[in-house]
Amino acid sequence: MEKIRSIVAHKWFEAFVLSVIVVSGITMWLETSSTMMDSYGNILHTFDKIIIAIFTIEAILKIIAYRFDYFKNGWNIFDFIIVVVSLVPTSWPLQILRIFRVFRLLRLITIIPSMRKIVSALLGVIPGIASVSALLMILYYVYAIIVTQLYGADFPQWFGTLSESFYTLFQIMTLESWSMWIVRPVMEIHPYSWIVFVSFVLIATFVMVNLVIAIVVEAMNKITKDEEEHIIGSIETAQSATKQDIQNLEAKVEQLTKLLEEKIK
Repeated sequence: MEKIRSIVAHKWFEAFVLSVIVVSGITMWLETSSTMMDSYGNILHTFDKIIIAIFTIEAILKIIAYRFDYFKNGWNIFDFIIVVVSLVPTSWPLQILRIFRVFRLLRLITIIPSMRKIVSALLGVIPGIASVSALLMILYYVYAIIVTQLYGADFPQWFGTLSESFYTLFQIMTLESWSMWIVRPVMEIHPYSWIVFVSFVLIATFVMVNLVIAIVVEAMNKITKDEEEHIIGSIETAQSATKQDIQNLEAKVEQLTKLLEEKIK
């Protein structure tokens, strides 16, 4: 048990799994080419089966090593689901699930610590992002009603219905051809329409989006600070232990010195 645990926790084992994930991504990329599939289809399918076998063996080894503790880690559960989906046979009625084997590439997140850090930060700010998203949806709804009522009759292709207005406002928020191809044509009939669109861009793009970025950056800083505090705490603990060991050695040396002095006398 301990031997298996030392194997799956070793750096070379993680490096091997990482290389297999990269090879898996390259294989799936080649499978998208009809030319490659016509020439090397059998080889690619064989590679895919080998990769699935390696992932399955890895999962089994970790389950044997950690037992039920394996499923207490969210990243391990994610890996296990990916392996199970990859094992879906091609003849199964729901073989479309095998398309999700592309998510094997997401296993890079579970192996590379910096990626896990980013994902943890994003998961931690979900409540804050949800609040900002709700506020943004309210803003969208208000502006969608305004532009539909004001410009829907003249520009039904952009603002004819509420759903079309939502999509057009999303395009405007991304700043994709919003000025020359949407706002300026509207301004030819409604000269003061720029007030509506510019105010929407200022609020939705420059305020809301940057607010989301600020939330994510704050979460990243918090994780970094927590890691620094953990490292500092570990160093202080090690220093305290070292200091205690030194004091114990000094006490023993002092005792030995006294014993030698007594014998000399």
